[in-house]
Amino acid sequence: MNYLLSIITFLPLIGAVIVLFVPGDGAKKTAALATSVVTFLVSLLLLTGWQDNAGMQFLEEFAWMPDFGIYYRMGVDGISLWLVLLTTFLMIIAVAFSNQHVKENIGGYMALMLMMETATIGVFLALDLVLFYVFWEFSLIPMYFLIGKWGGQNRVYAALKFFLYTLAGSTLMLVAILAVYFQTGSFNILELPALATSLPAWLQQAAFLAFALAFAIKVPLFPFHTWLPDAHVQAPTAGSILLAGVLLKLGTYGFVRFAVPMFPIAAADYAPLISILAVVGILYGALVALVQRDIKSLVAYSSVAHMGFIVLGIFSLNQQGVSGAVLQMVNHGLSTGALFLMVGMLYERRHTRDLAEFGGLWKSVPVFSFFFLVVAMSSAGLPGLNGFVGEFTILLGTFASSPFLAVLGTAGIILAAWYLLVAFRRMAQGPLTNPANEKGVLPDLKWSEIAMLVPLVLLFFALGLFPNLLLDKINPSVAAMDVIYDATPAVVLEVEH
Repeated sequence: MNYLLSIITFLPLIGAVIVLFVPGDGAKKTAALATSVVTFLVSLLLLTGWQDNAGMQFLEEFAWMPDFGIYYRMGVDGISLWLVLLTTFLMIIAVAFSNQHVKENIGGYMALMLMMETATIGVFLALDLVLFYVFWEFSLIPMYFLIGKWGGQNRVYAALKFFLYTLAGSTLMLVAILAVYFQTGSFNILELPALATSLPAWLQQAAFLAFALAFAIKVPLFPFHTWLPDAHVQAPTAGSILLAGVLLKLGTYGFVRFAVPMFPIAAADYAPLISILAVVGILYGALVALVQRDIKSLVAYSSVAHMGFIVLGIFSLNQQGVSGAVLQMVNHGLSTGALFLMVGMLYERRHTRDLAEFGGLWKSVPVFSFFFLVVAMSSAGLPGLNGFVGEFTILLGTFASSPFLAVLGTAGIILAAWYLLVAFRRMAQGPLTNPANEKGVLPDLKWSEIAMLVPLVLLFFALGLFPNLLLDKINPSVAAMDVIYDATPAVVLEVEH
């Protein structure tokens, strides 16, 4: 248990090396899948050894560059726990799908996937700003190559846009990290919330904006969202699953773990502005999704809307909103990851994503249509499924800080049901008019594909009916952060009330 976090983090990287050197595509696929399964099983040990407290657990600390105050420091709490488990779980599904459909350069593809898993887990566990930044930047490289090499027709453009957008924000964040270090003498994330209160007001404001810009681009928050639809549409299916399910969460996690606790005065000052941008993103993303013809583009814009909800919860700056945001990070990862998985399954059968090319699929592929309906309802926030609890908790927290924004956010839920139901109607209902969609020509889901979807659907119901399975561990950690918010009660309470 002393090195559990390091084992979870670097197992995929070891697997990536193995995948590159084992001979034969079949062996490479087996090695990649085995690595992802073992990493998930090892990550479950976090639950077996969990202590019911709000602090960091399974702490590891080693001198890395002690002369510069840089340490290899890792830990996990109720906020990062579920994001690590989400990452290891979704990786199994992404690799399993890729094993069936990726034909070109299997070794390189699988190695990049596993490298990305190491990078994202490292971001969620790092407790040193330099270590966090290394993992943060490292996460760009695998996704850039996955899109650029295995993506669609405009993959090079999409990959460059993704890389340049995120790198620009990261560069400013690095400057802020150095500025904070020279003022406080520490990169320790556990110490910095207390030390950062001594920062000059102008530096708090500037550092918060630098961090917030990097995280806003990664989320992506409106108006920094334009790279996301291109990246999603051009990315291979497994890349879209991990991009939506995990990589976008790096931005919202960054707000919760770094930007708000380290710079509470600036966070309170900018909370109204960021909340307004989040609501604009919710409504804009939903309205643009409504008019999309490409089903993958529709799901991409739905991510802009759903991630806006998460940011809205974070900047309610109260426990309900932040806990709901953390819960919704997991819910969105499951629901939107499942949507991209199903779009990929359909594309492999029809080689088109144009909604006008479908219609009547329930008659020809009823099993696929049933699962797609359940996944769509989860994403739309149907009561009883996972999406409802997270959105409802976020709206409760938002209502406490700004009733007007909560009402506008609620309109986003209505629009989500609208565009998802319209998409389902156009795909699955109505007459079978296209011969390519007819039964016998278009095969239904295979058992291996059903096996990928069943765990996701079971989690939809489990988290929708028993959300305290997650909230019991999220709430204590968020409540502990609430003490940090209250370090500036005159400002924070003004925002909250």
